Amino acid sequence: MQSYSKKRDGKEFRRKFGGIGAISVRTRPGKCTQAIVVADKRVFAGALGRGGISAGKREGDGATPLAPPEPRAPPPRARWALRAFCPGGGRMPAASRLPLVPIRPDMGWCDAPADPNYNRPVRLPFKASHEKMERGDRLYDAVIVLDWNIRPRRRNCGSAIFLHVARPDYRPTEGCVAISPAAMRWLLRHVSRRTVLRILR
Repeated sequence: MQSYSKKRDGKEFRRKFGGIGAISVRTRPGKCTQAIVVADKRVFAGALGRGGISAGKREGDGATPLAPPEPRAPPPRARWALRAFCPGGGRMPAASRLPLVPIRPDMGWCDAPADPNYNRPVRLPFKASHEKMERGDRLYDAVIVLDWNIRPRRRNCGSAIFLHVARPDYRPTEGCVAISPAAMRWLLRHVSRRTVLRILR
């Protein structure tokens, strides 16, 4: 986990590393399943899990997880480094500071807590419970995998926590953060492996 610094949000970070340093996600007032997403002073609408934000995230509860703060952390409760990017269907930019991994028909993500591959990408067909990464509804036109319950990984603490494309009405997700296609296109051009996503209440 990367340490927090105000410089992560400013011009010095962009000059030194390129891209933006932080993305902040807040609950929209009066709408616990919708979000306000701020990146480099740009503000986007977003969707959260149907269970809102939870400090006690469990598999299947539909909540967006609120991670415990690190030592010397400011009020934001979660700061996750962006770990991977999976474009699908050629509908998003072909270049990003994140590694580009095409979504294939045989790609899945294990959500079975008892399986050794829990919260890991898997190849289909796969016997244990899993999510298919190739979808027909365009929600996974782009997927950024957030560093939740990956290292360390604990059973039943939640899996497949992504930043992905939202439905037009910002309908609640199953625990992910979702933004519009236009917002995702902009982010993909400006995020990097050093970018940190923060969840605030």
